[in-house]
Amino acid sequence: MGDIFSQLGHLFLQTIPTVLLVFLLFVILERVFFRPVMAVLKQREELTVGALARAREQAEAAEAKTRQYEEAFQTARQEIYRQREAYRRASVEQREAALRKARQEAEALIASARASLDVEVSRAKVELDAACQPLAEEISQTLVGGDAPGGQGRLSL
Repeated sequence: MGDIFSQLGHLFLQTIPTVLLVFLLFVILERVFFRPVMAVLKQREELTVGALARAREQAEAAEAKTRQYEEAFQTARQEIYRQREAYRRASVEQREAALRKARQEAEALIASARASLDVEVSRAKVELDAACQPLAEEISQTLVGGDAPGGQGRLSL
């Protein structure tokens, strides 16, 4: 059994340089490779998180600007509707005023025409009365049979 321990001791002594070389390689890799890689990864993560935070801030700012533009657009649209409604009311009022004026003028023309017609009717009645009187006398003379003017041969009723 002492032989086995002796062989194990010899093997252990032979592995010491390999272990030291692996340990030395680990230390060198840690300082030369892993630390810079970890630093780059950490910096990359910080940049990524920072970029994401900036992107969120920019998205929020864009949303705020969008809301602001939409509010301004809505306000402008309401103002346009108000102006259009005021213009429509003014147009309706102008049309109604024109209609009232036209009605008044038409009524004035109708009144003038009626007055003119009344005058003409009166004149026509006077003319007819004036023309009917001699005709009536002539008809009555003819019916009575008297040719003599001046009332001879009149019928008495």
